[in-house]
Amino acid sequence: MKKILFSIFLSAVLAIACGSKDIIEERYLASATTEVTLYSIDENGVVSEAQTMVRGRKVKANYGKGVRVEKQRYYPIEITRKQYFYAKEQSLVATPKEVVQEKVVWVRTPASIITDRETSLVGGQAQKGEKLSVLDFDSLRADGVVNRYKIKQGKTEGYIYGKYLVFSKEEAEKRYKAEQYDKVHKAIKNPFGGGEAFGCDFYPTERVKFADNKMPEACYSLYLNISPSVIGNIEKYIDFAKKTKINTFVIDIKDNECPGYKAEAMAKYSPTNHRYAGKNKEEMYRNAVKRLHEEGFYVVGRITCFKDSHLVKDHPEVAITEKATGKPFKHNKAYWPSPYNRKVWQFNVELAKEAVRKFGFNEINFDYVRFPDRMTKVEKLIDYHNKYGESKVQAIQRFVQYACDEIHAVGAYVSIDVFGEAANPGYTTAYGQYWPAISNICDAICGMPYPDHFSNGYYGIKQPWNHPYEILKAWGERVQARQAVTPTPATVRTWVQAYPVMRHVDRNGLRYDAEDVEKEIRGLYDAGLTGGYTTWHSGSNLEKYKAQKEAFCIDYLKEWKKSNKK
Repeated sequence: MKKILFSIFLSAVLAIACGSKDIIEERYLASATTEVTLYSIDENGVVSEAQTMVRGRKVKANYGKGVRVEKQRYYPIEITRKQYFYAKEQSLVATPKEVVQEKVVWVRTPASIITDRETSLVGGQAQKGEKLSVLDFDSLRADGVVNRYKIKQGKTEGYIYGKYLVFSKEEAEKRYKAEQYDKVHKAIKNPFGGGEAFGCDFYPTERVKFADNKMPEACYSLYLNISPSVIGNIEKYIDFAKKTKINTFVIDIKDNECPGYKAEAMAKYSPTNHRYAGKNKEEMYRNAVKRLHEEGFYVVGRITCFKDSHLVKDHPEVAITEKATGKPFKHNKAYWPSPYNRKVWQFNVELAKEAVRKFGFNEINFDYVRFPDRMTKVEKLIDYHNKYGESKVQAIQRFVQYACDEIHAVGAYVSIDVFGEAANPGYTTAYGQYWPAISNICDAICGMPYPDHFSNGYYGIKQPWNHPYEILKAWGERVQARQAVTPTPATVRTWVQAYPVMRHVDRNGLRYDAEDVEKEIRGLYDAGLTGGYTTWHSGSNLEKYKAQKEAFCIDYLKEWKKSNKK
């Protein structure tokens, strides 16, 4: 009897809906996930799932022909001129701000909580599997993913990128392709205290591309230091580069105790860096980057991060300190801010963002993205001030993630320098650089396998500093193995030795003129590392570069493609 009465009632509702007047109103599809389910309803009142659409889409809903089935009201929306599906009443909202309906989200990938988006201030760390309350959101992407949520974590309110969040605890606690990657990273040993590789995150990174900022497929790069005799003579370097295949310049913005120009970020966060920065050099930087862009060069700004004596002088509370005295710890003639400290992250990223906005750098290159090396004997005597209980490899990966997110937001790419040792298999480094964890996130990873930094017999090569091709090829093959276990590997762009073998290594070592530099680069390309190179010659001496000119006149990528063409 109940079924008969319901059938009569439904038939009456459908008949009224079909005969009622059209009332067409524009609405937005809304959901507590990225997609909205649409339905078909047959003449018997049977509701079936028909298809899904990405939330946020504007549609035309017919409020004159709504249908109510089992306490749920549905309204037809136009898909095409001849096709209609029904959407639930609550899935149709009047404004874009109502589109996002989730009240809680879960953390899939650990990420920084930003409490001030303008200054990239980090107010907390979201941990994997953690539940966060949703307060608001900034914008919705075309795929229905929120760009940044405004969330609440305990008493902290801040913003976190939606790409790191999911809609269930179960999904949040999953590891990316665990059957493929977990066994690889669990096998990595931690003999030097750098941290367990398994503790890092290996979900794929969404690779960015900027319409007005294209990274060359292979960057053939010259390094320029902050000296006015270098940057101030940019025309001479441009004239030289135009006679070669050089297409990129890497220019120092801040090195330890060598800040380039009086940046606003230095004035705000590190007055000592600001004081020692060159007078009237801002215009010099502006002109150099402008002229390089006019001539078609890709321009990278280099910033050293966690080796900064000036910042420690200004803020001793951010330093790595001695447990016995509480004073900043001096290592290798410099003071080191702790890579665990988010205020240190903020200073370097704010400096980077300013450089991009002010001068138009295409990319920011971060060096010294690591903890101090050679610390085994003193590790127990110092305090890193590890607020969030992270391993070293976790802290470094999370800084890279934070830096990429914040700098991508202003339209520039990010490259990260790592020691050549980071390519070695089987262990995490003592200073927190685990190649796959870094390469999985940044746009370009820049190893520093300088031949005279390898010990005699390394990789079975006698005096590797005098065999640039052999040592770089052997190193490159190990890099390829690290890249192979990285879900979304970065471009590999390698620093090459462009200075003579250091005398304490070999008084009769190679000069590293054109022939030797060419051998280094060919070793990289023969190992399949095709992202290019950057010269490391701290003096940036133009005469030295001229002595190496023949090495810079070769289009290595073109030759590699030709030789590897099937």
